[in-house]
Amino acid sequence: MSKSLDLTWDLDSIFAGGSESPAFSAFLDSTRQRINALQAKLTEMKSPQNVAEAEADSWMLTELQEIGRMLLEAGAFTECLVAQSQSDRKAVQLYAQVKDNAAKYQAIMTQLDRYLSGIPEAVFAAILEKEPWHSISFSLTERREAAKEKMAPELEALAADLAVDGYHSWGEAYNTAVSRIRIPSTDASGEESLLSAGQAFNKLHTPDREERKIMFNKWEEAWQENSDLCADALNYLAGFRLRLYRARGWSSVHKEPLAINRMTEKTLNTMWDVIDRNKDFLLAYFKRKAKLLGVDKLAWHDVTAPVGDSETKISYEEGAEFIVNHFRTFSPKMADFAALAIENRWVEAEDRPGKRPGGFCTSFPIKNETRIFMTYSGTSDNVSTLAHELGHGYHQHVMDGLPAFAQDYAMNVAETASTFAETIVSDAAINSAGSKEEKIALLEVKIQNAVAFFMNIHARFIFETAFYAERENGLVSVERLNELMVDAQKKAYRDSLSEYHPHFWAAKLHFYSTDVPFYNFPYTFGFLFSSGIYASAQREGSAFEDKYIALLRDTAVMTVEDLAKKHLGVNLEEPDFWQQAVDISIRDVELFLELTEEE
Repeated sequence: MSKSLDLTWDLDSIFAGGSESPAFSAFLDSTRQRINALQAKLTEMKSPQNVAEAEADSWMLTELQEIGRMLLEAGAFTECLVAQSQSDRKAVQLYAQVKDNAAKYQAIMTQLDRYLSGIPEAVFAAILEKEPWHSISFSLTERREAAKEKMAPELEALAADLAVDGYHSWGEAYNTAVSRIRIPSTDASGEESLLSAGQAFNKLHTPDREERKIMFNKWEEAWQENSDLCADALNYLAGFRLRLYRARGWSSVHKEPLAINRMTEKTLNTMWDVIDRNKDFLLAYFKRKAKLLGVDKLAWHDVTAPVGDSETKISYEEGAEFIVNHFRTFSPKMADFAALAIENRWVEAEDRPGKRPGGFCTSFPIKNETRIFMTYSGTSDNVSTLAHELGHGYHQHVMDGLPAFAQDYAMNVAETASTFAETIVSDAAINSAGSKEEKIALLEVKIQNAVAFFMNIHARFIFETAFYAERENGLVSVERLNELMVDAQKKAYRDSLSEYHPHFWAAKLHFYSTDVPFYNFPYTFGFLFSSGIYASAQREGSAFEDKYIALLRDTAVMTVEDLAKKHLGVNLEEPDFWQQAVDISIRDVELFLELTEEE
């Protein structure tokens, strides 16, 4: 892969013409028409009372899955358009149309729930032995059982419809507020400029501590100025959820996210308990890092500050080749996929103004392709990000060909494949470091991931749990949100920092996601689950490749507890697996302490 690579992606092969694409406009119209037609038919359909009646309705399952694929295709395309150019207002309008179609589709799915719930138990068991029912039996059974704990189908459909201009709109209002944030900055030559939130966030990670401190103060000020709008959005998003949960008779705010992630509360609690019992090793790392940075105690903005010398620029071609080569040592199939994605321009990596911050991987299920979005500026962290997103892409790639309902894997296992891929590359980079200083720098970046998943994510989980408890009694003020946030950070970080981030609740997009409630703990699950898989891969070598593919293909057709038991032979409700996974991060810190010990 020594040839020059294009850093921009190819979207025209999906729908030519970008946000003005006639083909995409026609595709949206076709999707809407098929949704309306199916809704009319499904509303009138009665639950089958015998196998013959069920077999006659099989066309409905095929159509539901095909429309679902169309919605994912449209959603991925508009997400790419918005990300590549934040000034493309037409793309934002198209995204809104896709969301509207998706809401109508969810209303249809509530009719499916009604249909499934009315099938006699013996008939349901019998038809699950036949196709196309059998290959999506887990999904159908899951929906049938979940429907028993929800409102009547017509009420669930109404709630989904009202959410379009209510619930989801608060998420969009937050995005609009963030897009208008401008934070003043002065460069080395004294020239002043106004930075977007994404640009300012990048400056929070500069090696210059004084620059970090100044930017962090300005960052806090900017979110304080916008805190009323953010607090409104957060309060009303939570209020909608709580009212909906109350109507369903649900008493726990964790019920929905746990169900979405197909995991038990015992697994979640066991994971956090093991992490909590092992945080001392990170406190030792904090103490050493503070010494290296020349401070008595780390402030919030010091936690992700770089340590050591990792300033070597890595070209996109070099980064891509490094990833493919090291993927190949574990899995030739994963390496081949990565090379395909990179060479066929499935990656948007150009460093240019106007792009949204961050990175993502999105799938086009009809084209059987993925697209990866990031901004590549030549750092080792960029290489890790590219590997992470390629891991997401590979996960989807191995599931191509399965029925749509059997590809609907949750966020926690989605983060498993990406983190696994990132770990392969980060360990390879550490092992091939050209100097002790570079090795320290790369190792420290890897340890920062552990800090993020064991402490930062834990703080988010603690905050949201406390916030929802208070929101039950009414609106929560900006001042109280700040207090809850700092309290959560102190608890998660063992009160080890000299300064915290009170407005983190306003600055973090994940709190405002309307697709996934509690958009936090699945990241930690994925990180640790992938660590366990990585340990198995190291023990078994190339023999593990096919086992890994089999695990990924099962991620949407069983609970995570069953997935782990079937493919890894472990019990996620017991601490042993989690402790072994945490031990990997402990060894990283021990090596860091050894390398940074004064001679």
